[in-house]
Amino acid sequence: MWVALDGERLLARAAWWGRLGAGVPSHLDILDVDDALPPDVRVDVGADLLRTAMAATLTPGTALPEYGRYVPPGWREEPAVRAGVEVRMAVAERTGAQFFVERLRMEWRPGTPIPAPAGAPAARLAFRPPRDEAEIVALMTDALTGTLDAHSRADLTRMPPEAVARTHFEDELARYTSPRAWWRVAVLPATGEPVGFVLPAHNGYNPIIAYLAVLPAHRGRGRIDEILAEGTRVLAAADAPRIRAATDLGNTPMAAAFHRAGYANFGREIVMTWP
Repeated sequence: MWVALDGERLLARAAWWGRLGAGVPSHLDILDVDDALPPDVRVDVGADLLRTAMAATLTPGTALPEYGRYVPPGWREEPAVRAGVEVRMAVAERTGAQFFVERLRMEWRPGTPIPAPAGAPAARLAFRPPRDEAEIVALMTDALTGTLDAHSRADLTRMPPEAVARTHFEDELARYTSPRAWWRVAVLPATGEPVGFVLPAHNGYNPIIAYLAVLPAHRGRGRIDEILAEGTRVLAAADAPRIRAATDLGNTPMAAAFHRAGYANFGREIVMTWP
């Protein structure tokens, strides 16, 4: 955590976040400047602070943590909010960062109806827990084909699909302490063939839909709605006070599925990265 001061006056602040025991931060979590300063001074002060803090805190030659900032869903339509967001983006850009992706933050609340499966009972999906970690990683690997997720697409430029899936599983999904009995694989009832999967979890802050996917061979048939409903049902049955989820703004099929399932867009996240 770093601050820029003029005497006793706080001008700017920056802070990274990392998992306990990780030794290195994974995200630039806070980047703020005094909005009472003129816009050009705000960028100068913020960039000076960030450069100084990065040089002292981060290891030279390693990948720099991405910057994520939560913003209101309509941040572009509110002039004061938009100005504040754009100044902070300009601060990061001054140090070499680039816009990476904008994400939708979604929330389901108790009392919101969970859509029932559509179609004849014989055509509906069946659900079972995954057999083991290997099956989940294999399904994640398959789901990467044609993915619209910006982080996954970027990872695929550096690693083969199985390595991307394995890294995602070990760095995030395997760390959740919530029951793996919540996880579900969707299968065709007649053959047992996997169609997709959903991984409900708790991230220490909220119950979440940690991962949701339809496998490439089964896309375009509306299966996402039934799989998301099952994941929502699992967490609702565990008395979740709310369920959070997120998807890229550009992943319109996934965003539409969340909207159909009764998830409201309560915010967005701007993500910036350093080359």
